[in-house]
Amino acid sequence: MPKVSRETAEVRGAGPVEDRTADVDGWTIDFLTFNADVDATPLMHGLPDDRCQCPHWGYVLRGRMTFRFADREEVVEAGDAFYLAPGHVPIAEAGTEYVQFSPAAELKVVSETLEANMRKLMAAGGGPA
Repeated sequence: MPKVSRETAEVRGAGPVEDRTADVDGWTIDFLTFNADVDATPLMHGLPDDRCQCPHWGYVLRGRMTFRFADREEVVEAGDAFYLAPGHVPIAEAGTEYVQFSPAAELKVVSETLEANMRKLMAAGGGPA
């Protein structure tokens, strides 16, 4: 049985967001910790509708997240299990931790865009707020 824990997952990223991640049988499992408030709106630029097009399933361990869709906002808090349909933008409060399960191929497209946009923002002296 494939499995992963926060301790065995690969650490990707430090700073505002710590992402511990592993790919298991076509799925990416992320253990995410937000060390600052993060609005991912500028990081979504270039994706269809400038929104994440990957579905996610997850569980919030602590904190609070808001997900903006074109027609609504959805909030998840500690203790909530969730499903996110494509077409969202995440906004996290500092101190939020959650576990997320995503189709690996779809998440890869989103992750590459996020990383490219982060490099551009950092080169310009900014970052996600």
